[in-house]
This record gives sequence, structure tokens and C-alpha cells, in this order.
Amino acid sequence: MFIDLNADAGESYGAFTYGHDREIFPLVTSVNLACGFHGGSPTRIREAVTLAKAHGVAVGAHPGFPDLVGFGRRDMALRPEEVYADVLYQIGALYAFLKTEGLSLHHVKPHGALYLRACRDRETARAIAEAVKAFDPEVPLVVLPGTVYEEEARRAGLRVVLEAFPERAYLKNGQLAPRSLPGSWISDPKEAARRALRMVLEGKIEALDGGEVEVRAETLCIHGDNPNAPEVALAVRRALEEAGIEVRPF
Repeated sequence: MFIDLNADAGESYGAFTYGHDREIFPLVTSVNLACGFHGGSPTRIREAVTLAKAHGVAVGAHPGFPDLVGFGRRDMALRPEEVYADVLYQIGALYAFLKTEGLSLHHVKPHGALYLRACRDRETARAIAEAVKAFDPEVPLVVLPGTVYEEEARRAGLRVVLEAFPERAYLKNGQLAPRSLPGSWISDPKEAARRALRMVLEGKIEALDGGEVEVRAETLCIHGDNPNAPEVALAVRRALEEAGIEVRPF
């Protein structure tokens, strides 16, 4: 049994440092790097790619809405053709830096509000999938299971990688709990580790609004902007490895 441990990262911008890249990169097996729209200025993208190469972690693109002020976490009513162009543009920006370092693009995973919109809006999901397919149909797309996003990724013929979030709460409908709800964010490393183990070994987790929800996961996400992200990543990785689960890129 194996699982990938990914982190949303590379989200610093210009003079502003955001997240814990240097501490968290040694603990994960893949990273999703911001591509300039919600974070990640050109110099910062280059720094993150160089750091990822030094630690031997797989690098994916983390395209988001054009929303630096809101860190890509505010929903935007973009037309499908805008989503397609924005995603393709951001993949290309990251790929330029990957190519200069002799690295390949390992996967694509949308960020924040774009990811969540794709889970509920079929046209957005289709636009993302078609942008990835146009860039390279062999590049995997990371999705939330049981959503129209997963359906459209499969319909496009892409390799689909199912994701779960040990430090985010779920609703019983399988969606992530909105950040505005109390208890939506799990900050205790031990609790995140417990949830990660249950997700991988049992395929289920408790829902914030009662009952349990099924979870299918090939990769587990740690949000790099979590104040104690390194501690959470370390606790999750240790728990997985102690349970005999190999942690490696998908």
C-alpha cells in the first residue's frame, strides 16, 4: 500500500513570504506550485522549483483564479473560455521554469476557489480538463472524488488522481466544509495524522454535519499556508510510515 503526500506551496509573491516551503518540502513527495495568479511571482516560482529539485519532490502546477488580493479563495464567475485560457497560461508559466531545471510537469491541481467551483460546476471542470489535455494529455489531474470535476476529467481521457484532505473537515455530501464553518480546519497534528490513517486504511472519515463520508485517496494534501503545516506534515508522514504505508509520488 502506498500514498502520495502533497503540499500546496510556492505561494510567496515578490517581497512577501507565504507558507513554509523550506520546512515542508523535505516531508512531502509532491508539491503544487502557484503559477502567478493567486501567488508565485516569477522569482518566487523559480525559487520554489529550485527547492523542489533539491529535495527530489515531484512538481505540479497549482493554477487559480486571478485574485492576488484574495489569495485565490474568492469565487469568480469566469466564462469557460476564460478558465481554459487562464489555466493553460499558468501551466505554461510554471513549465518554463521546470524546463530550465530539466524537470517535467508531474500533474496539475487547481487552487482554492477554482478547485471548489470545478467540483460543483461542470463547465468550469470541463474547461480545466480541456486545458490540461491541450497542454499534454499524459499529465494527471488531481480531483476531489465523487464530483462533476472527476467526471469531466475522466471524460477528457486524463489520468485522474483522487485527493483527500486530512486537515480539512468534510460534509456528509462528500464536499469540503466551507472555511467559514467552525471546525472546518484541523490544526492539531495528531488529529490530522489520525484522520490521514483512517482515510487510507478505511476509506472513510467523520463528517462535520454528522455521520461518515466515504473517502477515496491516492494523494493526501497538506496546505502549506497552515501556520503549523510542517508539524502537520511530519505527524501525517510518520503515522503513515509507522503503519507500513509507503509514502511516494503517484
